[in-house]
Amino acid sequence: MSERKVLNKYYPPDFDPAKIPKLRLPKDRQYVVSLMAPFNMRCKTCGEYIYKGKKFNARKETVQNEVYLGLPIFRFYIKCTRCLAEITFKTDPKNTDYTMQHGATRNFQAEKLLEEEERMQKEREEEELNNPMKVLENQTKDSKLEMEVLENLQELKELNQCQANVDFEATLKQYKEPEEEQKRKEQEEDEQEMKAMLEQAQKCRLLADSDSNEEPAKPRPNARAQTKPTGILQEDTQPQSKKPRMESWGHSVGKLSTKTQLAGLVALKKQKPDPVPGNRMETRGTMASSSSLPAAVTATSSLGLLGAYLDSANDWGD
Repeated sequence: MSERKVLNKYYPPDFDPAKIPKLRLPKDRQYVVSLMAPFNMRCKTCGEYIYKGKKFNARKETVQNEVYLGLPIFRFYIKCTRCLAEITFKTDPKNTDYTMQHGATRNFQAEKLLEEEERMQKEREEEELNNPMKVLENQTKDSKLEMEVLENLQELKELNQCQANVDFEATLKQYKEPEEEQKRKEQEEDEQEMKAMLEQAQKCRLLADSDSNEEPAKPRPNARAQTKPTGILQEDTQPQSKKPRMESWGHSVGKLSTKTQLAGLVALKKQKPDPVPGNRMETRGTMASSSSLPAAVTATSSLGLLGAYLDSANDWGD
């Protein structure tokens, strides 16, 4: 079982390790390593938050010409989890920490900045205790810094006073007037276009109405050509001035007319056969004489004929 894993290798008697060629790799070559984000950061491109402990497959390289007490400084390249923008940071062996270089901003550094300020204050106090000249240098530096701050403050005050004299309302009004003028012109153009469209529509409507009015009128049917049985009855509805004057005797006896229009309205009654030939002839002669009378007979002759007609009718009934 122990012979399955052979750790020893065979070297021939003429083996010379000096003859093995050495690989000449570049000094700034990169390696792919797996690491976790050493601090909280935020991407500058998309604003994505990357929290401490997030795992990445990063590229690692050695920073050239940067060494701290013989310790090399390494740089790491990672990509944002949202926009894939490149983020770089490197090691800081002096402070036993990492420093951000490009692509993101480090978050929650207030505590770290406070610690650095306290550390620098302690170092300054230690230097001033042992070196009185250092105290004088620090005082001159503080006075110069204070003068620069006062000058900057004065410049800011003067700038604010200049801006206070500016009338912002007038400036805004100056820019608003051209915009309002442009809007008013656009509204006038729109109104003119609407008026032109309405006038054109009215013209088209008038043309259509005139074309319909110019159509030839249909010929009215001739009342005389169409003879109806009710035409005679409609004549009675005409005004009194157009009716012919009727004589006084016509109200009692009636008017005898030979118009053909009455033929369609008057139906003849069938007569029974007369057994007596003499009476038939007399009746026929009486009817013929009554029908052949002229239109302008007197009232007395009409009454006599009526009595004769009644006598013949009584004889025929007997």
